[in-house]
Amino acid sequence: MVQTNAILRTEEKSTSASRALRFKRLWHINKYLWLLFLPCLLYYLVFRYAPMFGLVITFKDYNLFKGVWASDWVGLKYYRMFLQNPDFWPLLKNTFLLGFYNLVFGFPAPIILALLLNEVRRKAVKWFVQTVSYLPHFISNVIVASMVIMFLSPTGGLVNNILQSLGFDPINFMNKPEMFRGIYVISEIWQHIGWETIIYLAALTAVDPQLYEAANIDGANRMRRIWHVTIPGISPAIVITLILNIGNVLEIGFEKVYLMQNPAIYDTADIISTYVYRIGLVQGNFSYGSAIGLFMGVISLIFIYSANWLSRRVSETSLW
Repeated sequence: MVQTNAILRTEEKSTSASRALRFKRLWHINKYLWLLFLPCLLYYLVFRYAPMFGLVITFKDYNLFKGVWASDWVGLKYYRMFLQNPDFWPLLKNTFLLGFYNLVFGFPAPIILALLLNEVRRKAVKWFVQTVSYLPHFISNVIVASMVIMFLSPTGGLVNNILQSLGFDPINFMNKPEMFRGIYVISEIWQHIGWETIIYLAALTAVDPQLYEAANIDGANRMRRIWHVTIPGISPAIVITLILNIGNVLEIGFEKVYLMQNPAIYDTADIISTYVYRIGLVQGNFSYGSAIGLFMGVISLIFIYSANWLSRRVSETSLW
């Protein structure tokens, strides 16, 4: 028995030594890659994971002067308050529909643009289109929202000037609740389509050119080559991006919606993030606002996990 224990301890020591040696070897080989990764790791530790300790205020009646730990414990009070709030379902509906429309119309747009650019043979034209489509991504949401409001203005807006020149009456687009979602989705597509196209253009470089040659020999036309060669070649990138976008359906950007909305269109433009801003920051109810944010984070996690599970079931591509 003593001899057996000694053998086991010796094996454990040798295993630990081999692991340490393997780690040192990997560190020596990849140390520069780890150093490049370090700023990203620090960013997530400082700005993503460290603030999670503050989520304890969602279970407390947080008082700024008492501090986090001295504030009174209230349990699930603010979660129940949000679920019982008459505004809960309208807010959830507005947030979901805005995210859903953005997913349905915004997700395929960069894929289509990447496929079109991949078929362009003139490098100058391709470079020009890429540059023009990339530039809006670097414009701040404040400027984009201002541009949208200015272009759609009923007095002097570009769109209404065109309508009037065609004999139509001017339309106050930004005061019509039924038009807000369409305006928001179009502005999102215009702003981000070029930047998101980079992912699919990079994926297209990995498609084997011999597959196109084989398709040409088989008599496939351009549309057939796109459908049977190009799209399957970038399908892993499409699936992964789709999963991530599904997880962000309820994570609608606060800035642009807040800047584009007004009381006349609250019926469709008031979403959870703008509601959290009013409750949490303007009214100073930090516990309630944080509880709503955590609740929506859990829902988004369920969405992304479900999408990943479904993708793993129907295809060989998934996040984990």
